[in-house]
Amino acid sequence: MQVPLYQAKAELFRMLGHPVRIRVLELLQAGPMPVRDLLAAIEIEPSSLSQQLAVLRRSGIVTATRDGSTVVYALAGVDVAELMQAARRILTGMLAGQAGLLEQLRGAETSVR
Repeated sequence: MQVPLYQAKAELFRMLGHPVRIRVLELLQAGPMPVRDLLAAIEIEPSSLSQQLAVLRRSGIVTATRDGSTVVYALAGVDVAELMQAARRILTGMLAGQAGLLEQLRGAETSVR
């Protein structure tokens, strides 16, 4: 039985729902990176990063290639980078709306006095 599209999308977003995975994807937007550079940028335990990279790799969001003893990760396609950029735009809009509401509340507070 085929999984409905909305369920597949929910699984994708659930897989993305971890701060370390999001940070890895943000870093990989600049280009492929070896694990040691990801570790230095994220500053977590190697085993924790390894677990999160495995989730991303299994899902097909990132690819891993071995160069000698070094494993280099990269985004599997430009769609992932576009998704991360879209998320940034959505959050920017949400926060801008909240800032506008805060300013309205502050203005209303001043006029009540």
